[in-house]
Amino acid sequence: MTFQPRVSILIPCYNAERWIAQCIESALNQTYANKEVIVVDDGSTDGSLDIIKSFGEQIRWETGPNRGGNVARNRLLELSSGEWLQYLDADDYLLPKKIEHQMKYILQCSQVDVIYSPSILEYWDNDIPRQETLLVPHPHDVWVLLARWYLPQTGSPLWRKQAITDVGGWKVNQPCCQEHELYLRLLMEHKKFKYLEKAESIYRQWSELTICKRNQLETRKQKLYIQDRIENFLKSQGKMTPQRQDAINQARFECARMIWLYDRFWAKQIINTIYQTCPNFIPTGSAAPPLYLWVYRLLGFSLTEQFASMKRSLQIFLSPLKSI
Repeated sequence: MTFQPRVSILIPCYNAERWIAQCIESALNQTYANKEVIVVDDGSTDGSLDIIKSFGEQIRWETGPNRGGNVARNRLLELSSGEWLQYLDADDYLLPKKIEHQMKYILQCSQVDVIYSPSILEYWDNDIPRQETLLVPHPHDVWVLLARWYLPQTGSPLWRKQAITDVGGWKVNQPCCQEHELYLRLLMEHKKFKYLEKAESIYRQWSELTICKRNQLETRKQKLYIQDRIENFLKSQGKMTPQRQDAINQARFECARMIWLYDRFWAKQIINTIYQTCPNFIPTGSAAPPLYLWVYRLLGFSLTEQFASMKRSLQIFLSPLKSI
């Protein structure tokens, strides 16, 4: 019989009574045999705790005051007995063979600390779900994937417990971008990442009240801070490549476009930072559609953003006239 390392499925929960039962059931229904399911209720004020208790001895659980998601994740880390960890947010769920497939791949690898796969994004609009697989593009240079925000959300990977312990766990005062900040520290400590192209974790999008959606400026601020840390580390280690620098700058450009709507001076500073590392930088991707890119090449960032703002205002003005 093949040895099966223990996997701890770790669920932090805060006010998720609508989803927590399906989340726990998807953990219990994993076909991988050697597992445990642990839930930490982070001071829920709805019916979440009663639902958690209803699973009886099938799971381990505890509750306490609301202290934030990363505090709950660190407490789950302390409670876990597995060599491998499956973090699972309370409003997400797993397909039945997710852990089995990833563990089978892990046992074939000589050394790995994090195995990651695409996530399935499940949008909810008027109680009607729609799914889309978030592919992880090639090449799988993990530094490029991190800079471009292509590494998947918390529920996709299996994490070696010792690797997370080695870097000090989850950063408790990280307001958003928590998994990206953790990915960064793992990479800075030379932890090994492997990719398995099986999308079996469901990342549900149903609320506009998350910090990342509620405070766009804070999210961009944290994203830019992570980009700076990536750049500084890679340069200090002599590991910066043109592809990695371009990925960092593309991410900065996307942030600058959104920040322009709120703070033009800050947006210009970001663009200046890009040009300091790459004077001939040209944006690509969805943040620079063909017309925008043509004007950008001709007029530069600031004038192009002014042009884009006028175009948006005109579209808003004309939209009511379409129904006349």
